[in-house]
Amino acid sequence: MQVEPLTLVILGATGDLTRRLLFPAVYRLFARGRLPELKVVGYATEEMSSKAFQQHLEKSLKEFVPKFSQEVWDRLKAQVEYVSGDLTPEKIRALEPQVEGNALFYLALPPQLFDDAAVGLGSVGLHREKGGWRRLIIEKPFGWDLESARGLRERLHQHWEEHQLFRIDHFLGKETVQNLMVFRFANRFMEPIWNAANIAQVQITAAETLGLEGRYKYYDQAGAMRDMLQNHLMQIFALTAIEPVSKWDANNLRQHKVEVLQSVRPIPQERVKEFAVRGRYGPGVMDGKNVPGYLEEEGVPHDSRTETFAAIKLYIDNWRWEGVPFYLRSGKRMKQSYTEVAVQFKEVPTQLFSGVEDLSNWLIFRMKPEEKIDLVAYAKTPGLNLETRTVVLCTEISRKEEMDFTAYEQLIMDAAEGDQTHFLRFDEVEEAWRILDPILKAWQHGQPEEYASGSLGPNGQGRLMDPGHYWRSPEDD
Repeated sequence: MQVEPLTLVILGATGDLTRRLLFPAVYRLFARGRLPELKVVGYATEEMSSKAFQQHLEKSLKEFVPKFSQEVWDRLKAQVEYVSGDLTPEKIRALEPQVEGNALFYLALPPQLFDDAAVGLGSVGLHREKGGWRRLIIEKPFGWDLESARGLRERLHQHWEEHQLFRIDHFLGKETVQNLMVFRFANRFMEPIWNAANIAQVQITAAETLGLEGRYKYYDQAGAMRDMLQNHLMQIFALTAIEPVSKWDANNLRQHKVEVLQSVRPIPQERVKEFAVRGRYGPGVMDGKNVPGYLEEEGVPHDSRTETFAAIKLYIDNWRWEGVPFYLRSGKRMKQSYTEVAVQFKEVPTQLFSGVEDLSNWLIFRMKPEEKIDLVAYAKTPGLNLETRTVVLCTEISRKEEMDFTAYEQLIMDAAEGDQTHFLRFDEVEEAWRILDPILKAWQHGQPEEYASGSLGPNGQGRLMDPGHYWRSPEDD
């Protein structure tokens, strides 16, 4: 499906997000004919000509697009312009002559500038849908806590309607996340077992081997909870737990996610230690090299309380999930880099077989480093005795030759087509902050537990687990 002629305005056009992720995605969409009548307008504070901006983008494309084509770029760059200015109405008015018809404004900016940009665009009338639609894409995080999220909503709504706002979470554009939905609802055998009668626990993990990578200004304000759990992992959590949807559309799906979040049992601030653990990486060894601890990283204050690891335990008080713990965790400088949703089914109530103490199955949706679905099951061990052994039934979600797009391409096309299915409604954001706010308030005091870089994370994460549960890792399979 092709979209109508479109003007894409990128605010923060010279930043790292545009360079590494956003513009390579735009280039690939254009190369595949998905955005044939596209005009790109870059906007940033740096003084440069449109030609200099095009040269800047070309350098980035050659670095981040493996199959870069000079012929494709020559066609695209003819449709790329640049305007310099800040976010004040006086400066941002310079965009008016560049924008006509359908327009998509992408805020590739630091989070503290989102409201200034939205108000600036609206104050000069660029939000008005005269002669075409106008949409605003906002990156995460959406506020820093519940109060600031509500304040951001009020500022956005000074000029923009909710149907014009596209709160992007690139995890929702990932193939495996969407396959989680298809696997649940397209296979009849799943629904009878997707409940508390059969499922013992659910673990959602996003582990990184990377450290700060120069992002200390943002990360030391955010930390693992705001950077990963409040948005990415909470969204995956909601999609894992939702009730079956009767119709696949944006409002229906998002309403079901909100209902899950509204059903999460509140965490009292005085009991945070029972439901949440924080850690901070210390010195260690990664790939055979010594690496510094977080407090030794360039730019990090010596008295920082920022966590680089966060884990929480949630319960959903509804019929489907009564008593099932959902464990969510994310950390930097971990032993392995992987992202997965792991569902453990309850143990088989039999002692007929020997060789395995725990006869419980795992269904694992792997998102990183490979996108695939694994079912950990049991089969007979070859030989004369009736003994069991673990077998892993694995299916690749897509082959490498099929994966020539990224989550950003999916979400840019969705926004251009007006499909908000994989974008967040404000009440989703609000409910996620409601769940986590007591934890963040409790963490304003004390310090995170230190863990060695290259390890499995802080030892304290084990205290979250219900009896008989343990944190799994890819090495367990």
